[in-house]
Amino acid sequence: MAPIPITIITGFLGSGKTTLLLNLIPQLRAANPNYRLALLKNEFGDVAIDSQLASSSAVSGVQELLNGCICCNLVGQLSTALAELRSTVAPDRIVIETSGSAFPATLAIEVNRLARETGHYTLDGVVSVIDVENWKGYEDTSYTARIQARYTDLIVFNKWEVCDERRFDDCLDRVGDLEVDVAWVKSDKGRVPVDVIFGIDGGLARTLTQEPPTNGGHSHDHSHNHDHQSEVEVLSVTLTGKSGASVNGTKLIALLKSALKDEVYRIKSVLTTSSAVRSSGEDESVAPVTPSNQPTRYILNWAFGRWTFTPLDPETVEHSSSHQIVLRMTLILARYESVKWTKKLETGGFLELQDDDTKGELVVARIS
Repeated sequence: MAPIPITIITGFLGSGKTTLLLNLIPQLRAANPNYRLALLKNEFGDVAIDSQLASSSAVSGVQELLNGCICCNLVGQLSTALAELRSTVAPDRIVIETSGSAFPATLAIEVNRLARETGHYTLDGVVSVIDVENWKGYEDTSYTARIQARYTDLIVFNKWEVCDERRFDDCLDRVGDLEVDVAWVKSDKGRVPVDVIFGIDGGLARTLTQEPPTNGGHSHDHSHNHDHQSEVEVLSVTLTGKSGASVNGTKLIALLKSALKDEVYRIKSVLTTSSAVRSSGEDESVAPVTPSNQPTRYILNWAFGRWTFTPLDPETVEHSSSHQIVLRMTLILARYESVKWTKKLETGGFLELQDDDTKGELVVARIS
């Protein structure tokens, strides 16, 4: 059996990694309806959200690594997760989508080690997604964002359409400052031709067998592998209620509108609501796809002031981290924001049940 090619997709929080992946699926299915794409997804927090979105979009198999970083404290689970995908799905390709704080070089080294020792895999390449609209803000403060752009085989510039040409040129200049010769491409609203992403035969990624020098030549030691996660703080939110309860959609939308870009990087949630919720930018004069007063399960993704509500397929087997819970939410915050946002969630009245007679039980906990 030929080795399974592995593509690593990385990029800072909210850059559009999952969108890029989901846009590859219809292209693969158009070329080969039987193509089996498997996903190994590393998510912040303790609730599987993006992986459930992928599962409902015809990905053949999904494995989740939750509440940790795949390049350090979860790296030991990589071999087991890949082996399970190989045995249960027999995929044509595996995509590893990292959390927003992962170092791609460290992960590439581990995949290369497994490839040498087992002969079951081959690392096709590392793809880094850069959010042109918002990268200027976090490339100045995030060591991780710069490392992700440096140790990659291909850079995808995303969300450039909403910026002027000067913003894109500035972003391109900052990548140039990293002094690396790397191919790049602009996405078309998150879409890149599949032949550009897959089959890049990454020269850089495949040659990595030890940590590259950083910080002026000093090696990237194990302790720093954990320190980089301190760039963000993570809150886990649970709202429970009686059977048939649903979230007050109007108050939830107010929460999404109140989140500031410099305080909140991502809001992800799986929830039930009977309100007529809309994704940001939708025409309010057009009736929503899902009628109001009908309880519907949604996946919510918020990034940098924009959000989408995606109905969860009723036939999908929901992950145990959110199953039969009215709302499970993960908030990924800038440093030093968790205390403020914990108080805001607990006292602001943003997360309540639709029934005015009960607010439900709300639990907010910092987990990172």
